[in-house]
Amino acid sequence: MAKFGKKTKAEVSIPTSALPDIIFMLLFFFMVTTVLREQEILVDQKIPQATQLQKLQKKSLISYIFIGKPKNTTQYGTEPRVQANDALLETSEIVQWVNQERDMLPEADRGGITISMKIDRDVKMGPISDVQTELREADARRVLYASIGKVKK
Repeated sequence: MAKFGKKTKAEVSIPTSALPDIIFMLLFFFMVTTVLREQEILVDQKIPQATQLQKLQKKSLISYIFIGKPKNTTQYGTEPRVQANDALLETSEIVQWVNQERDMLPEADRGGITISMKIDRDVKMGPISDVQTELREADARRVLYASIGKVKK
């Protein structure tokens, strides 16, 4: 005679064969959607608003210069400083920096290098004028002034 009754232990197993595929898909998703910061900003930035804006076509030809009061005032002082890439520059070093940036571009695009200046709105015109003079000496004629958006009327 067969004995009928309840099983006291139920066998529970979770299938884990698809787990590596799921982890790989999540990793790939986050790698694709994450934007890496190109450089660390060492100066304060309160970008002014603009009345007219124009969208750029070829962003690979753009090099950025940031001008503003240093975030670390104990080390760099309180006067406005110029930052290019991840380093603070003196205005006399701008010509060399522009030439280095130009050399990194393909030879056909070197004449189209564009310098985008992101300037804190509290910076006086003196340091900006010095940077513009150095850019002229470096033959960087295409200069943009960054803005955060149009002024609403």
